[in-house]
Amino acid sequence: MDTRELFARLIQCEAGGEGTDGMMGVATVVMNRATINYGEFARINGGGDIRSVIEQPGQFTCMKTSVGGVYNPQNVYNMIPLEEHYAIADWAIAGGRLAGVDHSLFFHNPYSSICPIYFPTRVGVIHNRVGDHCFYIPTSYYAAT
Repeated sequence: MDTRELFARLIQCEAGGEGTDGMMGVATVVMNRATINYGEFARINGGGDIRSVIEQPGQFTCMKTSVGGVYNPQNVYNMIPLEEHYAIADWAIAGGRLAGVDHSLFFHNPYSSICPIYFPTRVGVIHNRVGDHCFYIPTSYYAAT
């Protein structure tokens, strides 16, 4: 599958139940990682390679076919993206960024009404919440990665 389709599948898998803003937020994070010029993601992105960001090991649960030794049915290989997922991928690739998530490099669903202040390893600090996802901007700890 090409990068556009992989991106659309990731958007659907990671945030398909979060509405348009949630999906745009996830797409924004992927593109922020693909375009940042310092830290871990700059070394991964090779100057803008979206696919390398998506395929970086350990970053997106939806890229794993098993989690904890158990088959993960919610993975990108089982997704059938719709036009809205492709449209959001195209929007992000063309430079679109969701306001309020604009500089975020991390997101997760805490399965709680409260977002932890820090992303688990302190590389990110809470920036905003969209639906069930908490979005985090990088800290100085990230800069040192």
